[in-house]
This record gives sequence, C-alpha cells and structure tokens, in this order.
Amino acid sequence: MYTRKLLLTVASFSMLGSLTCNIALAQSNQEATVFEEVIVTATKRALSIYDVPVAISAFTADTIEKQGIRDLTDIGKFVPNMNVTGFSAGHTSSTNPFIRGIGLQDHLITTDPGVGVYVDGVYLGRQVGQNWSLANIERVEVLRGPQGTLYGRNSIGGAINIITTQPGAKEGGRVSATIGSRGRVNAELYGNFNLSETVAVSATAAYTKRGGLGEFLNVNTDLEVGENRDFAGRVAVKWQPNDDFSLLIAVDGNDGKGGLRPYTTLIDEVPNGAAYAAGFRNSDVSADPYDNNTGQADQTEVTNEARGIAITANYAINDELSAKLIFSDRHSEYEAGLDDDSLIENFLTFPEVGEADQTSVELQFSGDYGSWDFVAGLYYFTEDGFGRQDNTVFTFFPGNDNLTQDMESKAIYGNVGFQVNDRLRLSGGLRFTDDEKQAGFNINDSLVDAMAERDWSETSWEIAANYEINENMSAYGTIQNGYQSGQFPPRPFCLFGFIDFSFPGNVSTPNCFEANENVTAINYEVGLKGEPFPNLRMSLAVFFTDYSDLPYQVSTTTGGGFDTRNLIVDQESLGFEWESSWRVSDNFLLHTSVGLIDVDVDDPIAVAPLTPDLTVSISPEFTTTLGNGAELRLRADWSYRDDMFGEPTADPGRFTAIDSRDLLNFNVTYTPANANWDVSVYGTNVTDERYDNARLNTGDYLLVILSNDASEFGVRVTSYFGQ
Repeated sequence: MYTRKLLLTVASFSMLGSLTCNIALAQSNQEATVFEEVIVTATKRALSIYDVPVAISAFTADTIEKQGIRDLTDIGKFVPNMNVTGFSAGHTSSTNPFIRGIGLQDHLITTDPGVGVYVDGVYLGRQVGQNWSLANIERVEVLRGPQGTLYGRNSIGGAINIITTQPGAKEGGRVSATIGSRGRVNAELYGNFNLSETVAVSATAAYTKRGGLGEFLNVNTDLEVGENRDFAGRVAVKWQPNDDFSLLIAVDGNDGKGGLRPYTTLIDEVPNGAAYAAGFRNSDVSADPYDNNTGQADQTEVTNEARGIAITANYAINDELSAKLIFSDRHSEYEAGLDDDSLIENFLTFPEVGEADQTSVELQFSGDYGSWDFVAGLYYFTEDGFGRQDNTVFTFFPGNDNLTQDMESKAIYGNVGFQVNDRLRLSGGLRFTDDEKQAGFNINDSLVDAMAERDWSETSWEIAANYEINENMSAYGTIQNGYQSGQFPPRPFCLFGFIDFSFPGNVSTPNCFEANENVTAINYEVGLKGEPFPNLRMSLAVFFTDYSDLPYQVSTTTGGGFDTRNLIVDQESLGFEWESSWRVSDNFLLHTSVGLIDVDVDDPIAVAPLTPDLTVSISPEFTTTLGNGAELRLRADWSYRDDMFGEPTADPGRFTAIDSRDLLNFNVTYTPANANWDVSVYGTNVTDERYDNARLNTGDYLLVILSNDASEFGVRVTSYFGQ
C-alpha cells in the first residue's frame, strides 16, 4: 500500500515537473489552434473540456459518425481504462461498462451498476435493454473516477453522460440506410425543426437488424444464435415563450427481440462437478461453440422493452441565478435466461423474466456571482422491480424463484467554485444521500420466503483545483469521494440450508440474505489537458483510488440452485491515462488513447473482473479532395484490450482467464462536391477476432459467454436535409 502511494507521489511530481517545460513551451507558442473548442456539461455547467477538473472523454456527433459508433459498446473500445461487455442472462442488448476496475456483470434487481449512465440528466437504473441508440446524440461524455458529489450513488467507477440534440438547436435532419454482411439492415430517420418562434420539435426513429453467429440445432426457430432486432423511437418538444423560460418534454421507447447470445459450457475442465459426475462431457455440447445444442424452445429467444418520459423545465430567475427541474418516469422489462449446460437434455435450465419501474425528480439551482459560482440541488429516486427464474430441474424444489426489491433514494448536494485569479479556480462539493431498500426472495409460492430491509446514508465530498497555464493549457488536481449503497445477494440459494421443514414459508432471514455495508471510494488525481502545440490536443491523468467494502458477485452451484453471493473486498487502483489528437498535416489526423491500471484486492483469491491492465486505441484519419471537388475520408480504428479475468475469483486453473484482443475497423466515406449526401464503405472487426465476454467457474462447470462480435462489411448511405 505504501509503495503504491509512493509510486503515485513520484509520478505526480514527475508530471508536475514536466509542467514547467510545458508551460514555457505553451506560453511561447500562441498561434491559433486547428481544433474546435469542446464544451461539456460534466459538472452540470457548460464549460470548456479544459476547465473541467476530471478525466473525461468526449465524443461529438461528428466523431460518432466518423468512427461508425453505434452504441455504448463501441464507445468502450476507445476510452482508456474502460471495457464494455455484455452478460446479463445471455441477453444481446445488455451493456455492462467497467471503468478503472469498477463495473457490474449482473443485472438482477438487487444489483446496482458501478458506472452510472445518464441521458439528458436522467439516470438509467437498469442495463438490459438500455443500449441507447446514438442516432440523435449531440455528445457522449465519459467521466472516469468516482462522481459522488454531482452524480450521486452508483457512479463510483465513473459516469457516462449522453446528451441529445435539443429541439430547435440545429434545424434539419438526415436519413440513413445501412446494408451489410451478417444480415445487417439499419435504417435511421432524424429531424429537428422549429414549428414556430416558440415551439420546436425533434424526432428519431431507428430500426436495427443483425444476424447471428450460429444455429439452434435441436429447436425449430427462425432465430439465430446472437441475432438482434430492435426498433427505437424518440420525440421531443420544446416550448420557449421567452429568453427566461423553457419546457422540454421527451418520450422514448424501444422494442427488441433476438436470439440468445452465443455461449458454451466446458465440463471436462471441472471434473469434480455435477455435470461431469452425471456423465456429460465437452463432446456432448455443440462442436461449434457458436451453435447451440439446447433442447428447450424457451431458451432461444430474448426480448426487451423500455419506455420513458422526461420533462425538463429551465427558468432564469435573474442574470445570476437559474433553476432547473428534471422529472422522469421509466419502465423496462426483458425475457432471457440461459440453458447453462448447452445440452439437449434439460439438466441446467434458467429461463428468466424481469422488469423495473423508476421515477426520479431533481430540482437544481445554479448561480454565477463574479468570482463565485455554484450548483446545488435536491434529488429523489424510486425504483421497484422483480425478477423470476424458472428452475424446472436443477433446484432442490423445482419451480419459480422470485426476487423483488423496492428502493428509495434521497439526496441534497452542492458544489461551489471560486476564481482566485485569472488562472486559478478552486472548487468543492458535498452530497448527502439516504437510501432505503426492501428486498424479498420467494421460492415456490412461499415455500421459502425471505424478506429483509436496510437503509444507508453517506456524505460524499470533493475538492479540486484547476490552473490555467495559458488559454490553451490547464492543469488540475482533485480528491473525489464516491458512494454506493449496499446490495442484497441476487441468487441466495444458500437459503436451503436454513429451511425449517415443519414451518414452510416461515423462514427467518439467514446471513446469506443480508445486504453488505455501503461502498465508499476516494480518488486522488492530477492531470494535464489542452493544446501544447497548435496541432496537438491531449489529456493526461494519474490517479490512485481506494475502495472500501466493495461487493464482488461470486457464483457457485449448490444443492438448491445457482447461488450468487457478495464477496466483500477492499480494492486499490493505481493508473495512468492518455488521450490525444494530432493534426499531422492538413489532411492527416491521428487519435490515440492509452490506459494503464494496476488493481490490488485485499482478498487473496479475488481479482478485479473484466479489467485489463492495458487499453490502447489508435485511429488514423486521412482526408483528401478529389479532382471533381468531392471529398474522400479514410479512417481506421484499432482497439486493444489486454488479458483479464472473467469473474472476481482467480481460480487455480486460470479457467476464467480471458485472452487479450485486437479489434480493427475501417471506414471510407465519399462526399460529392456541393452534395447533401454521402456514402460509406465500412468494416468492423475486419480480422474476425473471436473473443470471450465473460467466464464463470461455478464449481460444477465452466460457463463461457462468447462475444457477439464478428467481422462485418457493408455500405451506409446518408442523406441530409434542411441544413
């Protein structure tokens, strides 16, 4: 521990020493830069990305289009120390982001993600079915490190802030169609118009279809393994009767259907397990791991639905003070589940359904009084939901297992900034959060009925300093505190050890259905960001984060079923991050990102799951003008994720180890002179790299969740109108 802190100190002072050279270099070079200013709202105020004292990656709409980014999974390939995976009961629409060693593989209602996802200030509590369409996005901001003061609970690893284009902000729209290999068919329509001087509207509709990677060999179905079909839409109306007041109402929804994501079961690697003892072997599963041998028809299809409404009111009380009210109500549901054994025999089957309803209200005030500024607010969030698993064979008592949870969260927060002089700005913040959860686990209509409730409260804080070296360069230092309420175990089949058979349904809550203590995190970070040269934009960060009472979800098979418990650990993370854009010439632009992280867990058998030590991306982009005045843009994107472990326990056989992967994409776009359309030829994962998303050693078999990624080539045509 002391050695790691010493290394951080040395690295910090080394970087501060290099600041002196950068200051002299930057101050001596005051030529105009070639980059457009990026404005972000990471601190709930519109600021230049250079003035935000936090490590942040920003993807504008133009960047998203150039990189061919379709969803949050693609975003995760280009952010340092970030890895986005999908597990969630084999669902193809799940998104599980991990930032700096913090994330969540699970999806059941009693689990909370460690990385918060927000859309226009509204928190998305569930991950299945929330792989947000990026057709109408103005910007995506990825904040790394605990964001407990302004973003609250469940952002101890970071926050992903999705900002949509406001109605009336930029009139016009586009129509886009994509056809490609692997049955790819995409269609998108987006429009943004002023209906009058006071009313504007925007609308988005998107249809996405992609074929699968394998076949269901023993079930008659029109679905392929890993196939995905989704329709999404969003309509927003903004009324602004004067300069002081605006009201925005947005409704959205999506409806998805697909084939169970690819996975396989390895039996021989666990010779002491129940599957091996029952006589099954690796040879009994499909020879091609992307095919599926299940004999259960209800284990082939996955579905998801989500819908919501958000109302945002802005009011400028006077020139210095303004208020904002954000109300949201959302519903999501899904059907999924794994036939874990990958066999035609009905040996280990877990079909599953779940749903969640959430409501949030936030009242926010912001002010700017010369050298002083502040953001403060009140926040209220409720969520209730359930999950049902049909264990028809493997459980000790076959039948339905129902998990429910109602939760309520209240918070008050404030962040104050003071401009000491023209160069130095200091800021600090506090947030008090009070959470309450009531959870229940029911087996076979109250044969076992365990109920529990718990409440937590925590005060999160942060202090930060931002120093403007010159108009193009800044340095920052911050100490951030984060918080997450405790969690009840999602699959407490250890309950069977506590059954009193003389009183069925009258089971007191055993230790295995108790929530853990609240999770806290403190992050020490220094960074440098800006443009030391007119043709170079960069950001650098060094961080040390200390987590206490962090729950790792660890699963094993028991006589009762698939048992998932919380392994409580303390975790320390030390890391380095770099991002840059280098304008090599008028025609050539090079983007790079590098992340290094060393995670130390106090439990001798535990490791940070799905956290590669090294993450790298390199994206060269070349643009040229042809003889007829047309523009041709060629871009490649290479992403590397180092090897990692698929679950929190490093089993002795390293069966849960996941190999490193290299992913290569390309995009060639042709834009005719004076035209309102363009055409692109693209390739994703062009080398057809096949890799694992997760690995789980249950003690009875090894479950390998395969990536749904594969090589794809296609053509995309986009037409722009009204611009």
